[in-house]
Amino acid sequence: MQIRILTAADIRSALSMTAAIDAVVRAYGQLSAGKATMPLRSRFHTEKGVTLLMPAHLHETGDFAVKIVSVYGDNPKLGLPTVAATVLAMDPRTGMPLALMEGDSLTALRTGAAGGVAARYLARTDAKTVALFGAGVQARAQLQAAMAVREIEQVIIVDPFQAVAQRLATEIRTWPGAPEVLLVDSPQAAVAQADIVLAATTTMTPLFNGNDLKPGTHVTGVGSFTPQMQEVDETTIRRARVVVDQREAAMAEAGDIIIGKAIIDAEIGEIINGDKPGRQNDEEITFFKSVGLAVQDAVTAAAVLKAAQEKGLGTVIKMS
Repeated sequence: MQIRILTAADIRSALSMTAAIDAVVRAYGQLSAGKATMPLRSRFHTEKGVTLLMPAHLHETGDFAVKIVSVYGDNPKLGLPTVAATVLAMDPRTGMPLALMEGDSLTALRTGAAGGVAARYLARTDAKTVALFGAGVQARAQLQAAMAVREIEQVIIVDPFQAVAQRLATEIRTWPGAPEVLLVDSPQAAVAQADIVLAATTTMTPLFNGNDLKPGTHVTGVGSFTPQMQEVDETTIRRARVVVDQREAAMAEAGDIIIGKAIIDAEIGEIINGDKPGRQNDEEITFFKSVGLAVQDAVTAAAVLKAAQEKGLGTVIKMS
């Protein structure tokens, strides 16, 4: 038995955001068509933290993986990250492990891709201005995904930590085809100008007033992942057509949906499969809520592994 070990650098070299978006489209389509096996994530608590187990198998494409995510609040005192993740890609025909991947980079890639899928199907085709709430790893990935599917000319960053926001702004300006970057303190000013609003924070309370959204805006929220967390307010929920990655997961885990008493119109996979319409007109406000699903990890891991094999990335270790 042998296994390929893929580092964060290997993952970034292996797969583009556009390819990741295409992979996540396949994941959502199969999930909503009932062609995937994916239990809700399970939680295992110890004295110091919690570990999440996220398995998934996609029947049509054969992608099979398990992600393990640990959240340990005291880790920074030890010089370690609070959140650590690994992904094990497996062969569905034999159950043998194929690759062990650094999970944080894979998670950023697949979660960014989820926002890219939503923008592809729900944002106006002429969307050019993004309001970006957050300036961390996930905010960066969300913006990269939006730029992969729309011609973004301007990004307005809103983040309480100015040094972090400035660091991201400086990086964005080095990207090929970089948009104009503005840093503002006012959520209202950012949202009022935006065609796309991206929320990638760990806030417990809403980031902006939904009344400030102009007609035709698309909103993606990826930060909240518990019933108590809420990036998007009830006004946004009332004004928007609500689309989720999976109904069951969103109703169990997403405070935006639970607190806002949202009426879910569609899963994004139903839109991909043609069972529900995408954007219906230029005045419609849309909101996509992603809590993150194991099927995303499975298809993205498979795509990364295939590309890594073709490019000779990673280290292959013989286990027996």
